Amino acid sequence: MFSIDRLRALAAVATHGSIARAARALHMTPSAVSQQLAKLEREAGHPLLQPHGRSVRLTHAGRVLAGHADRLIAQLASAQADLADLGSEVLGPLRIGGVGSAVRTLLPDALAALAAEHPRLTPTVVDGEAVDLLPRLVDGELDLLLVESWTTRPLAVPEGVTLRTLIGEEVYVALSAHHPLAGRSTIDLAAHADLRALADTAWACCPPGTEPHDTLVQTLRTRGVEPDIRYLLADHLTQLALVSRNVAASLTPAMSRRPAPPDVRFLATRPALRRDIRAAWLARAQSPPVRACLSVIAAAVATAVPEVPEVPEVPDGDGEEG
Repeated sequence: MFSIDRLRALAAVATHGSIARAARALHMTPSAVSQQLAKLEREAGHPLLQPHGRSVRLTHAGRVLAGHADRLIAQLASAQADLADLGSEVLGPLRIGGVGSAVRTLLPDALAALAAEHPRLTPTVVDGEAVDLLPRLVDGELDLLLVESWTTRPLAVPEGVTLRTLIGEEVYVALSAHHPLAGRSTIDLAAHADLRALADTAWACCPPGTEPHDTLVQTLRTRGVEPDIRYLLADHLTQLALVSRNVAASLTPAMSRRPAPPDVRFLATRPALRRDIRAAWLARAQSPPVRACLSVIAAAVATAVPEVPEVPEVPDGDGEEG
C-alpha cells in the first residue's frame, strides 16, 4: 500500500520539476522529500527518478505512478471538501490574486458578500499579471486567480489548473479627443489609412510578457504595423490619464472605461477585439472557500461592465487611402 504522503511528494516533483521546488511547495525540507521518494521507490519496486543535470526527472515508471498520484490526491481533496461542507461555516484563509481591472470591478462586491455570508472566512488579495500569478497558484501560495485571456492571445495555463470564464467584454482603442481618428466610432484594422494613423501614434501599455502587451503587439504586427510603445504602465486608468492629454493611445477593456478622464474617446475595432476574465484554481484544491468566492463573484458579474455612450461617427472624408 502506497503512502499518500509519499505519493504527494512524487506528484509535487512532477509538477514543479525539482526536489527543491517540490519541498518548498510542500513546506518540507529537500532531505525529507528525498527520503519519502526513496521509500516510495522501494514500495513501487521500480526506479521513479533519474539524474538530469543538477536536478532530476521522472522515469517512465515515475510518470505512470505520478499520474495515479494526481488522481488520488484530487479524489482525496474532493472527499475532504465534501466533509468540510458538512459543517455550518466556511472559514479560514482564502488567498486571491487578480489583474487590476478585475480586482477593482468584481472583487469589492464579492468581498462584501463573503464578509456577510461567511464572517469567519479571511480573504487576502494581491494584484498582478497572469504571467506572475500563475506560478504562485501552482506553488500553492494563492488559492484563486482572476486572470485575463484575449481573443488574439488565449491564456495558456499549466496542467492541473481549472479555468472558468466569468465575463467576456469588448476591447476598445482609447484615443484623445484631439487625435485625428477621435471622431470615429470604429477603427478598421484592415484599412490602410486607419493602420497608418495607428502606426504614427505612441502607445501606453502593460509591460512586456503580459497578455495586454502581447495582444497589442500581435494585433498590429500581423497587419504590418510595429506599435510605438513608449509607456509601460500596469494600470489601465494610468494609461488613460496619458490618453486624455493626447500623449498616447491604449487598448482598454470595457470594464476599465470608467472612471475615464475627460477628453478620452473609445473606438471599437473591426474585427472586434475581446477579453475574457477567467477564474483559475488548482483542480485538486477546490476548497469550500474557493467555491464560496466563485459563487459571490458570479453574482457580481451582472453589474460589472457599465454601458458607455457611443461617440457619433464622423464621415472620413476621402475614405481609405491606398
